[in-house]
Amino acid sequence: MIALVAITASAAADKTKSEEAFDRLVSLKGEWEGQHDGVKIHVIYTLTANGSALMEQFRPESGPVMITIFTVDGDHLIATHYCSAKNQPQMVTSAITDAQKPLAFSLARITGLKSPDDWHNTGLTVTQEDNDHLTQEWTYQSKGKTGKTVFRYARAQQ
Repeated sequence: MIALVAITASAAADKTKSEEAFDRLVSLKGEWEGQHDGVKIHVIYTLTANGSALMEQFRPESGPVMITIFTVDGDHLIATHYCSAKNQPQMVTSAITDAQKPLAFSLARITGLKSPDDWHNTGLTVTQEDNDHLTQEWTYQSKGKTGKTVFRYARAQQ
């Protein structure tokens, strides 16, 4: 029993800061509820690809479903967003030095953008206040102007 505990502790100690930050995101698995501008939003987190990707399904009460996939890449995390604007921004954190801090993703590249003036996300900050409360701040750009949309979610009662 002591050997098993030592092996488990050793495996946890071997994780990189980016893997620890990804594990924090994985703790979001399940269903979340929020509201924005009077529209109810249902968000579902699912671990997929043999545990290497966390999929977020953003399901507003009215409007199209969007998907964001979170993955580890070396010392940082990547968030690829499949947007209803029909483009796919890929956003990346800087090197993770503290797995407990909010995760700030910045635009690295984008596919599907027809014109630089088209609406597209440029960043995402994920803040896990506790096990049952989550805030996302999305930044965007359209026609040369920038903006921010904040979503607050609570874990759905099962």
